[in-house]
Amino acid sequence: MNDLKVIGRERIGQYEFTGIEGGFGESKKAMLVKDIAKIHEREVSAINRAIEMNRKRFKNGVDIMDFLNASDTFRKFAETNGWVGSNRTKHVYALSERGYSKLLKILEDDKAWEIYDQLVDNYFNMRQSIKENQPSLLAGKRLEIMEKNAATRKANLLYKIAQATNSETSSQTLLAQAAKELTGEMTIPVMKRKEYSASEVGKLVGKSANMVGRICNKLGLKADQPGQNKFGRWSNSKSQHSDKEVPQWLYFDEGVKAIKDYVAKQPA
Repeated sequence: MNDLKVIGRERIGQYEFTGIEGGFGESKKAMLVKDIAKIHEREVSAINRAIEMNRKRFKNGVDIMDFLNASDTFRKFAETNGWVGSNRTKHVYALSERGYSKLLKILEDDKAWEIYDQLVDNYFNMRQSIKENQPSLLAGKRLEIMEKNAATRKANLLYKIAQATNSETSSQTLLAQAAKELTGEMTIPVMKRKEYSASEVGKLVGKSANMVGRICNKLGLKADQPGQNKFGRWSNSKSQHSDKEVPQWLYFDEGVKAIKDYVAKQPA
């Protein structure tokens, strides 16, 4: 287990979590998803879903480890430390620094970027820098992270602007610029699929938006939040009655067709 051990309670600013060493290599640090969820003020189940929906992006033993499904030794380690909530617990994930950085890109959580530098400097790498007496390691790592964070923030801003524009040409240009910030290449991405709100689908089939939503639920067209499928995708939109963003299901052409087919089969 690469000398896997709990090194005690760690504190970064106001955040306290379980420090884990080993598992990803000698002296390499790890963080439990349950602690990451607390930092992000989200449910553990929501973080687990985000990981599982993008599981192919996380490499076992490099980005992520699952204490309950890796080996009996790992399972026993998790049980001994009280990380298994009940018999219904399916996963007890821990992420490496690289795994956590991947999770940040998936969550698009502005709050996360505010504390990421602190976690990397003071938890993932501080002990290594002190142990090896290499202050330049820490300084270089911090500069690298700051540059990556700036590029990611800029790409995220360009992406949001692209989603808001009604011009396909402008949207495509903005998406290409966002891709360049992340990859260094001006890649022209595939344009987003046409999307319809429940109100727009209702106008097409002669039903209210509320009725469209009921039909959608009856047919089981919606994916688990915050994902998507061939029928549509989840998006956040501003509530009519407050500034709070609420989840909204947007329909792709396949979803519109499914609603139309259902309505057409109903007796007049």
